[in-house]
Amino acid sequence: MSLLVIAYPELKKKDYDWIQDLRNKYDVLYYDSVKSYFTFVFPVLTLKKKELISEIKEKSKGLKEIDFCLRSAVLNKDSFNDYWHVFLVPDEGFSNIIKMHDKFYSGKLKDELFLAIQFIPHLGVGNSTNANECKKLVDELNEKNFEIHGKIKKLTIVNYEDKKVEDIETIDLG
Repeated sequence: MSLLVIAYPELKKKDYDWIQDLRNKYDVLYYDSVKSYFTFVFPVLTLKKKELISEIKEKSKGLKEIDFCLRSAVLNKDSFNDYWHVFLVPDEGFSNIIKMHDKFYSGKLKDELFLAIQFIPHLGVGNSTNANECKKLVDELNEKNFEIHGKIKKLTIVNYEDKKVEDIETIDLG
């Protein structure tokens, strides 16, 4: 059992469909497990479910909704396996997502933060063990000059187990 904190973004239907179409074609790891999402807290090892829910609720007090705009794709090497990832990253909203992520890791989760991996706010749309395939998709996406506006209005604490994601608790922002 792995507990995480994610946010399912609010998107226009055409943008959501475009992202899901990309994921259907290129996201071999997560497409069948979970809808498109931003990760705020990665798998938690030391806190029990009730403790994590309590901590995230406390740290969420006073946090506002986040408006974001995705305009670029980047290549990312997974630190734990042989996969490469294609991320859509926000221009607007980038710093607010980072600050929220950092706030969650400032209390009881402080020792859970793995500093060897840089936190990059993103929506994942593809992955492969072939770096060149991922780089090709990044280049194709960036040539499109896409612009996807969205909002993060809620956080969801989830359990990830056996390649399935189960929503446990939802926390409204703002």
